Amino acid sequence: MLADLWPRFGLSVRTPRLELRLPRDRELAVLGGLARRGVHAPGERPFLTPWTAGEPQDRARFVLQEHWRQLGAWSAGAWRLGLGVFLDGQPLGIVTLRARDFPVVREVTTASWLGLEHQRRGYGTEARTALLALAFDHLGADAALTEVFQDNHSTQGVSRKLGYEADGISRDARGDEVVVSDRLRLTRHTWRSQARPGVTVTGFAACRGLFGL
Repeated sequence: MLADLWPRFGLSVRTPRLELRLPRDRELAVLGGLARRGVHAPGERPFLTPWTAGEPQDRARFVLQEHWRQLGAWSAGAWRLGLGVFLDGQPLGIVTLRARDFPVVREVTTASWLGLEHQRRGYGTEARTALLALAFDHLGADAALTEVFQDNHSTQGVSRKLGYEADGISRDARGDEVVVSDRLRLTRHTWRSQARPGVTVTGFAACRGLFGL
């Protein structure tokens, strides 16, 4: 089986409604189709990397290329885990957990996108909760970080709801303009002090060494 050679294909994170796991090729094509139809309202620019700014077909291909790039470039010292978000087997989007020098630093960064048609139903918050459960309860992270544009009110709201706190700002170039993001941090202590829906992780033991643990 594929998971015998590439154990991440056996990793699954489940919440009451959702499953997070690596997509197979046919599911990846569906995810590309979601990106083609849109992941935010026209005129919005929620991502520093302007992957949604091109033509619909470019967005779809980016999803495929980014997935394959993450699989091929994986190393214990620097990894990016992009998991499909599934509802009853239907792909909704992708959430990503990434880290560098994790065994020493013990910090992870999260990112995500959902197809526009699946937003505002609580799936984003639930998927992020599942990703954080993997990070804190299984990988042993000390903190989870995220950076959000100050005008991205929906993502800001999700992060604050989950207990992230202010950790400064960052300034980046987006084309010919400067954009300011809030850096937000969620600590292990805060994570453990909060009530949250149950999350079940399977297949992690076979993956431990791939994360440098």
